[in-house]
Amino acid sequence: MPSVMGLLEERERAARQRVEALQAELREAESVWERLVIARETVAEVLTGPRGGDEKVPVVTATERPARVPAAAPGSMVPHWREGLVPAVLAPDYQRIMDALAGRNGSCGEVMDCRQLAAALGLEPVQAKVEGVRSKAKRLAARGWLAEEQPGMFSVLAGRGVGS
Repeated sequence: MPSVMGLLEERERAARQRVEALQAELREAESVWERLVIARETVAEVLTGPRGGDEKVPVVTATERPARVPAAAPGSMVPHWREGLVPAVLAPDYQRIMDALAGRNGSCGEVMDCRQLAAALGLEPVQAKVEGVRSKAKRLAARGWLAEEQPGMFSVLAGRGVGS
């Protein structure tokens, strides 16, 4: 007759194997979900973007008053960074990401992963919120506003932060 401890150890081993299998399945599902979120946002961006590839973004310098900065609508396109653009031309959600990474003192030294960034933005660090932040941070990095030196680790590039 098997011992009680032996039976418990066997059940524990089976439960651990099931947890590991479910965690692997969850990681795969999250990866698929992340790609779908990015694809949907990219399609929405393409469909709402300017026709003919002429992206007209006004150049706003750091010396201009914020009142002269055109209001960016939530979900609007992120312009490619170029000399003279300041974060004020970005939609509010993107500005908040830039502010969080720039830090309170405006120095561009903060490096954060998406969970830290979501928490800095006052969001619950649940997967759905983190993925939304990741998508926006990736878009900012692709457009030259942020640096992503390691996968998932973002920082503001020099000269592109708040007050630049």
